[in-house]
Amino acid sequence: MDDLHPVVVHHVVNSLGWHDLRPLQRAAIGPLLAGEDTVLVAPTAGGKTEAAVFPLLSRMANEGWSGPSVLYVCPLRALLNNLHPRITSYAGWLGRKAALWHGDVGASDRRSVLADRPDIILTTPESLESMLVSTKVDHKQFFSGLRAVVVDEVHAFAGDDRGWHLLAVLERLATLTGSPIQRVGLSATVGNPEQLLDWLQGANVKRRPRRVVAPEIAVAGTSVPSGNVELDFVGSLGNAAKVIAALHAGEKRLVFCESRQTVEELGALLRDEGVTAFLSHASLSAEERRRSEQAFAEARDCVIVSTSTLELGIDVGDLDRVIQIDAPSTVASFLQRLGRTGRRSGTTRNCLFLTLTGETLIKAAALLSLWGKGWVEPVVPPPEPRHIVAQQLLALCLQENRIGDREWPKSWNGLPAFGTNTDVIMRHLLDEKFVSEDSGLVFIGPEAERRFGRRHFMELTAVFTGPPEFTVFAGRNEVGRIDPTLLVEEVKGDRRLLLAGRSWRVTYIDWRRRRCFVEVADGGGRARWLGWGVGGLGFELAREMRSVLLGADPPVSLTGRAIDRLGQERDERRHQVHPGGSLAVRDRHDLRWWTFAGYRANATLAATLTEVVDPIQRFDDFAIRLRSDVVSAEWRALTADAAERLCLPEVAPRALHGLKFGVALPMRLAQATLAARLADLEGASAVLAEPTRFSSLNSIGGL
Repeated sequence: MDDLHPVVVHHVVNSLGWHDLRPLQRAAIGPLLAGEDTVLVAPTAGGKTEAAVFPLLSRMANEGWSGPSVLYVCPLRALLNNLHPRITSYAGWLGRKAALWHGDVGASDRRSVLADRPDIILTTPESLESMLVSTKVDHKQFFSGLRAVVVDEVHAFAGDDRGWHLLAVLERLATLTGSPIQRVGLSATVGNPEQLLDWLQGANVKRRPRRVVAPEIAVAGTSVPSGNVELDFVGSLGNAAKVIAALHAGEKRLVFCESRQTVEELGALLRDEGVTAFLSHASLSAEERRRSEQAFAEARDCVIVSTSTLELGIDVGDLDRVIQIDAPSTVASFLQRLGRTGRRSGTTRNCLFLTLTGETLIKAAALLSLWGKGWVEPVVPPPEPRHIVAQQLLALCLQENRIGDREWPKSWNGLPAFGTNTDVIMRHLLDEKFVSEDSGLVFIGPEAERRFGRRHFMELTAVFTGPPEFTVFAGRNEVGRIDPTLLVEEVKGDRRLLLAGRSWRVTYIDWRRRRCFVEVADGGGRARWLGWGVGGLGFELAREMRSVLLGADPPVSLTGRAIDRLGQERDERRHQVHPGGSLAVRDRHDLRWWTFAGYRANATLAATLTEVVDPIQRFDDFAIRLRSDVVSAEWRALTADAAERLCLPEVAPRALHGLKFGVALPMRLAQATLAARLADLEGASAVLAEPTRFSSLNSIGGL
C-alpha cells in the first residue's frame, strides 16, 4: 500500500478499518499508477471498485489532475446510484468530488455539474453521448482534463452493441483531449480476459502498456468451482412458490427468473403463500424498483424476485440464499448470481435451482456440468457493427455542428469497427439525406431530423431498442410498462393487469400517448412482454445438454425429484442422441437431424444445406428438419464439401426492426450485419466434421 497516496492509505486503515488490501487490490496498484490499460478480474464482491479507484485517486492527487479527470461507466443507472455514495466518500478523502450524470439526474443537478466540475463522473455510455451532442455542454472545455475511464461490468458491455458504442464514444473523447485515455475494465470471471482487454483498448490495441490482473482467479478451464449448489425439479411455478415459502424461513432470499412475466407471476404466487415478496425488473418504474430494493435491503424474512437486473452487483444487503427458477443462458451469468451469496464471514456461496420442465432441467444440469469443469463463455463482441458506425457518423455531426469531409474519418483514431464500409455508409447517409454536404462540410440532414430528431435527438444516443410498451399509471404514480397486446386482446369483464406483483383494473387507455391508467384490483391480473431479437442456446451449452442426455451428471446435489425426471428425459429422448456423432431420425413422414449445436450453428447449417432442409419449420436449438425423402447416400454426397461452403443465414426484412439505426444503412449492409450475427461458422463446421447416422424411431426402440 505504500505506493498509494499517503492520505488514501490513512483512510483505508483508519476510516475503513482495513488492515490490508485484498490480493486484487494490491496487484492493481502498480499497473494503474503506471497508466497501463488494465482489466481487473475478480468474483462478485471481490473489491474491484476499490482496486480501480484507490490508485486513480492517488494519481489524481500526485499529478494534479483537475476537472472531470475520471469517468466511471456502468451499464445500469441503479448500479451508478448504488456506487455514488461510496465513490463520493473515497474522493472526499482528498478533497475531491464525484457526481452522477445519467437520465434520472435532474436539470438543476446537471447545471451544478457543469458549473462546478467534479473530479469523477459516474455515467452511462448513452449519457456520455448526450453530453457530447448537447448544445448546453462545451464538451471540448468540459472534458479537457480527462485522463482515465473505469468501465464497470466490462464483460456486459463487450457482449453487445452498447460496447461498440462505448468504444466509439471513448475514441471521440480521446480526439477531443488530444491523447489516449487510460482504460480500466472491471469484470467478473470470463473465459478470455486477454481478448477482452484487446477489445477495451480499441484503437490502441497492444500499442499501449497493458495488463490483465486476476490474482484470485485461475485460468478458465482449470478453476475449481465452489459453492453449495442443489438442483431440483418442481414441475410448475405454483410448486416453486410453495417450495420457496416452505424453505429457509427467516432468511433473505434472492430469486432469479428468466423473464419479466415469470417474475410477476411468481411474485403474486409468493404473496398468496404469505411470503413478503418484492419485485425488480426492467419494465417496472425506476421508483418502484428503488422502493422494492430498499425495502428488501432493510428487511430480513423476505424474498425479492428479479430478472438479471439484480445480477450486476447492485447492493441489496446481505443475502442468505439465491434461488434460480429454471436456468440462466450462460455460465458467466450463473457465476454472477452465485456470487451474490457467501459474502459474510462464516457463510458459503449457495444456489438452489428449481426447474419447471424436463427441458429446463436438462439445460440446468448442462450449465452446472460446464461450471463443474471450470468453463466460462468467452466474451465475443457482436460482429460487424455497421449500424453503430452510421449512428456515430450522425452523432459526430451533431457534436461538431459541421465537420469537414476529410476530418470525420480521424475522429475514431482507426478503431477497427470503422473499416472499409464506413465510406459506403457515409455515401448512403448523403444519398438518403440523413446528412447534407455544403462546401466540403457535412451536417445533419432532414431525414435524420425526421427519424431521430425528437426530444433533442435523444433517440440517437441509445443504441438498443425494444418493442413498444405502454406506461401504466396508478393515479399520478408510474408503476411500470406493459406490452400493448394486453390492451387489445378480447376479454370478458374488466381488463386486468399484473404489474409490480399486484393486480390492477384498467380504467382508461390513452392510445395517442401510450399510457394506461389503473386502480388496484383483488386478483386476476395478467403479465406479458413480447421481445424481439435473436435468442437461442449457444453451441457449448447445447452440446453439454446432449452429454447430460447421454448420462453425464453435474457435480452438484440432485434431489430425488430431479434424479427421477432426469431418468425420464433420458429414456424419452434417447433416440435423439448418440455419443459418436449426430442422428438423423425418421418418424413416419418427418425427418429431423439432431445436431445439439445451438440456434446459430443450426441456422448456419440450414442456410448452407438448402438442398436437403425442409423450408417449413426448419430448425431450433437442437434439430433441423430435413426433407422427408432424403436418404443417407444423398446426404453423404451433399454434405461432403459443406464445411468449405458455409453460408450466412438469410435475414427477413422484418427482422431489421430490431436493429436500431438499421434504417440508416443500405438494405444489403443491414441484412449482412444481422446475418453475421445469426451465424456460428465454427459450430456448424464442428457438426459437419462428425458422422451422421440415419435411423428410424422403430429401429432404435422408439415408438
